[in-house]
Amino acid sequence: MDTSFYRQLVPAPVALVTGANKGIGFEISRILAESGIFVWMAGRDSGRIADAAASLKKAGLSVDSVPLDVTDPQSVEAAALHVENVSGALDILVNNAGIANERRLNKAGEPEVIPPSQVELVMLRQTYETNVFGVFTVTKAFLPLLRKSQAGRIVNMSSGLGSLTQRSDPTWAYSVVNALAYCSSKTAVNGVTVAFAKELKDTPIKVNAADPGYCATDLNGHSGPRTPTQGAEIAVRLATLPADGPTCGYFDENGPVPW
Repeated sequence: MDTSFYRQLVPAPVALVTGANKGIGFEISRILAESGIFVWMAGRDSGRIADAAASLKKAGLSVDSVPLDVTDPQSVEAAALHVENVSGALDILVNNAGIANERRLNKAGEPEVIPPSQVELVMLRQTYETNVFGVFTVTKAFLPLLRKSQAGRIVNMSSGLGSLTQRSDPTWAYSVVNALAYCSSKTAVNGVTVAFAKELKDTPIKVNAADPGYCATDLNGHSGPRTPTQGAEIAVRLATLPADGPTCGYFDENGPVPW
């Protein structure tokens, strides 16, 4: 990824990635750090996120860890204060943390998605607490630091399953997936993305949603055909957009995704 635009503005741009201890979040952190960006790797388990950061530090990359539970406002505020005290500002925020919890084993012992009519309310709320309210809470807490940047970037990790256009098209490859909580939460993430992008349209901050594709991660039992590294590509691209790059958009590695 070409991050020369950022390096022209500040000698050491600073990023924060949530859910960074594994999977796509870890790969986003690694690629950004390899590009010369200092990365705060954030995660709710302080031990795991510290270990993840240590593994990249051993490779000579400029990263550090910060405990951050996106469902806990006090944890988010504490992380924002820590980043402010150490870094002073923030150039890139990647809201990557997410969960998918509406799977069960069928009679044959195989995993299946729970039908919408059988989803429990507590399951829906848990999904939204992380995938939607977490994105809002983290974005709001770190926005004052992003406003200090000469070219702030916010990337919200969505999914192709968040596209109402694609999900309602029976010819789309993954239209068979009918996970009420997860899919609707990613549609809501897209709505949050549009709302913040509209508010910030007259600032240097660009806000976009990223579709990483169906990647093999813990979230889906490592069933996806794509790697976390491939999934990280679009997030890194949106995180390092030049001044004339898009905002208020929804993209995968091939271009715009229909809402």
